[in-house]
This record gives sequence, structure tokens and C-alpha cells, in this order.
Amino acid sequence: MTRQQVREQFGANAAAYVSSPTHAQGASLGRMVALVAPQADWRVLDIATGTGHTALAFAPHVAFVAGLDLTAGMIVPATALAVERGATNVAFTVGDVEELPFDDATFDAVSCRIAPHHFPDIGRFLAEATRVLRPGGTLAVVDNVVPGSRLRGRKADRQRQAGDYVNAFEKLRDPSHARCLSFEEWLDALAAAGLTVTTQETLDKRLTFETWAARHTPEMQTRLRVLLTRAPQAAAGFLNVQTTTGLTTFRLREGLFICRKSG
Repeated sequence: MTRQQVREQFGANAAAYVSSPTHAQGASLGRMVALVAPQADWRVLDIATGTGHTALAFAPHVAFVAGLDLTAGMIVPATALAVERGATNVAFTVGDVEELPFDDATFDAVSCRIAPHHFPDIGRFLAEATRVLRPGGTLAVVDNVVPGSRLRGRKADRQRQAGDYVNAFEKLRDPSHARCLSFEEWLDALAAAGLTVTTQETLDKRLTFETWAARHTPEMQTRLRVLLTRAPQAAAGFLNVQTTTGLTTFRLREGLFICRKSG
């Protein structure tokens, strides 16, 4: 999917992100802010800010927050939400994660939450995020992770195959989905970027299939439901499908990483 197609897709669905429980209220939001421990004089950058939930979570604790997103259509509701909350120290701008429009060592902390699985080049994202951090600064990343393993053997192969299955399932629902990394792949990528991981956690979240797939046609919803309910064993164990009160829920997992840039 091209950048223009991404802009069009997210612009068309921007209003939904304002009230999305996963983005607005997910457990990883408060946990990220708490682990970063922001200081009153800090300048913070939130990458792929969407409608601004993460930027606005940091705003009460710091001097200034810049929220950056590729999609101009996200900036309008993000700005409105900031006004509604009285956050006068937040500014939103359009920009590309692979070429951040900021000077080196501009920010004390950089955050990015539930977005990197849309990025075509994780290495480039991490290089740019690290570049704009001051020495000793903090990078906080939260993103969906899939099964995976560094090991060899049938069990490890099944885990990697399960990860591929979950990614294919997500991409069918959302063509802007590039790829979720495994937890191990994130650790490797962060180390390759020269960052020191100080905290690493996973957080599970349950999604309601009917809400998750609601924007699609009945035919596409049927295809997605079949993929979900007939997943191979390893993927099925990860997705943990449950049906209660007529609704179908499934599990996804987020990886949370707090890192330091060498000083």
C-alpha cells in the first residue's frame, strides 16, 4: 500500500480513532507513561500520533509535546481533542516517520504506540526516532506482537508459522498493515539501533470480532471469521477465540519496550 493510500484510508476512518477503546483507553497507554516517568521540563515527540491519545496522555506531565502523523485527516480531530481537554502545550503536524522533520537531539522522549505494524521499514523508523532523541533520552514503543522464535526445530517453526498466519489475518482486514514483529524481533531491532532496553513487557487485549470487522462487507466479514475460527493450532492458541452472549472475541498481544539512547 502506498503512502497516499494509507493517508486516504486513515483519513476516512479518523473519527473512529477518537473513540476507539484500544487507542484511547488501552492498558498500555497509562503503563507506557508511568514507565517513561516524564519530567516537567521535557519535550516529547509522539510518532504516528493518530488522533492524539498518546500525545495527550504525556501532555500534563511535560513542557511540550509534538504529535506527528502521516495523515492530515488525523490532525484535525487530534487538535480538537487537545482543545477539548485544555492541552495548550501540544502541537500536531504532518510528517513521515522515515524522515522526521526535526533536528538531531531535539526531544527528551519519543513515543510510538500501536502503529509500527503499519511502517514499511522498522529499522528506518528506529534510526529516525533515535536521531531526534537527545543523548540519554527515552524511546517508548508499544505495538502488537505475533508468535515467533529465535530457536530451531518444529516447535519454533510452528510459532513462526502462527505469526505469519496472524499477520495475514490482520492484513486481510486492513491492507495498510505491513507486519507485526515478534517480541524477539523487536528486541533484536532495538539492539541493532543502538538502544538499551530497560523495560520489556507484554500486555494482552481482547477484541470483539463484530466491532473489529464492522467496516467491511458481510462477505469480507465471513472470510475473516473463517480465518479466525479455523486457525491452525498454534495460531488458534495465540488468538484464543471465545464466544459468549452471541459475540466472538479474540486475543491480541502488545509488546511494550522502554529504551535509552546512549549518552
